[in-house]
Order: sequence, then C-alpha cells, then structure tokens
Amino acid sequence: MTFSAKELRFKISMLFDILDSKEDIVITYRGKPKAKLIPFNDKRVQKKDDALFGLWADRDFDVDSHLRELRKGRVFE
Repeated sequence: MTFSAKELRFKISMLFDILDSKEDIVITYRGKPKAKLIPFNDKRVQKKDDALFGLWADRDFDVDSHLRELRKGRVFE
C-alpha cells in the first residue's frame, strides 16, 4: 500500500492497522517513494544475512571509545 507524507500525518492510526495486517507501506514524498514501513514482527526484520551485517566484526576495538574519539572536538591553532 502507498501513502504520501501528508497522509502519514493525518492517517497514522490507519497505518498501524495496515501494519498489523502484515502489509508493507511505501511512503512517498512529492510523488517519489522515499521510505518503506514493514511490520516489526515480520521475519524480514530479524534477517541476519545482510551483506553489511557484521562489517566491522573482525575489528578488535571498543565501539564506544571509537565513537568518542570521532566526536571529539578539533583543536585549531
């Protein structure tokens, strides 16, 4: 089923009913598809064979410390 961004705002309860019936929803913006909503209980959500899953699994550093290092402010002299 397809909904526009405007319909998303005004018919949100209807969207949840559609998702409860296990149907996908495509959201369009200015006539172009921008997003796809799938039901959370759907098995496609739990799929682990995605090509990008575990992309950094072989790296042996702490993700939290790596993110802190990336977010650290720069010093300009």
